[in-house]
Amino acid sequence: MSKNNFPKLHNATWPGIVGKGDHEPIISLDELLEKTAHANVDGVKFDGIDLGLFNAHVKLDPTDDNVNFVVDKVGGYDLEIGTLIAPIWPPDGGSAMGSQVDRDRFVDVVQKASEFGYKLRKLGIRTNNVIRIDSATSVAEWAKNPTENTKRIAETFRRACDVAAGYGERLAAEGEICWGGMQSWRTMLETLEMVDRDNMGFQADMSHTFLYLLGYNEPEDRILKSDFQWGDSVELERGFQFLTDKLRPWTIDFHVAQNDGTVFGSGSHDKTGRHCLPSDPNGKLDIVKDAGYWLRDENGNPNKVFDHICWDGCMFPNEVMHQQETWNSILETMIKVRNAHGWSV
Repeated sequence: MSKNNFPKLHNATWPGIVGKGDHEPIISLDELLEKTAHANVDGVKFDGIDLGLFNAHVKLDPTDDNVNFVVDKVGGYDLEIGTLIAPIWPPDGGSAMGSQVDRDRFVDVVQKASEFGYKLRKLGIRTNNVIRIDSATSVAEWAKNPTENTKRIAETFRRACDVAAGYGERLAAEGEICWGGMQSWRTMLETLEMVDRDNMGFQADMSHTFLYLLGYNEPEDRILKSDFQWGDSVELERGFQFLTDKLRPWTIDFHVAQNDGTVFGSGSHDKTGRHCLPSDPNGKLDIVKDAGYWLRDENGNPNKVFDHICWDGCMFPNEVMHQQETWNSILETMIKVRNAHGWSV
């Protein structure tokens, strides 16, 4: 079943929190770790998790006692830790283009997450040095003054990068279309270029970043033709090639996912990519094939940029997430992606 052993295969923990709490209970970290650890396809298992530093799961507290608690909990399931999510949103954080207090809170959260991540690496359980961020501001707020607001976001990101660099960490801005200054391929690229830091990169999510092709939240930056039809594989391939040529050089973290070509919103995540199960009949992505646009270089060779790839299943209903078979089917898809575009060491 598995012919490559890199990149490693991770599952995400934050889908147990994101979009939960109002209509459905939060799913505990213990259950997510258990489902991840128990997933098994012909003897192949998940290697680890990517971890959201959200209070409902993990306190953003880089003291040794708390870090050791997380190491013991995750390590107890024989799982590694990869990318972290810094909870840069209010009330703990703040908008990257907001008031001075907001921006200071943003940087403070990144500092704590960086110290946390550094200690996890030092203890040997963490396999990479990437922390996921976004602008923590809406597209509507950003659009009130795009030029100045992008400058402010970039300034905050620069400060955050400088703090993260002190701990040997890199920051990855996720291509999620609900965040101001990041809502299209062009605005994302402009923000990244303006930050101008070696430890600033991009996190590509196959569901969220896919919508850059369709111009949601920034119609002027639509890549696919306005009369595009889903059966037009030639135009879709052209779109993917254009998108990945622009953003692949910046990409330091990657999420495997499915999308049905529509958007979904929950709370502050307004008009963002709708994650679907791999087998969803409405899914528009050929997951294994389309992952190759990100996982292979311009010459078609595995780019070996990522030590792991992660499945992101945000906003799945709890009844789906409680089923072990859900995670077995996701793992099977991840193995197929690795077999197609990975390598062996």
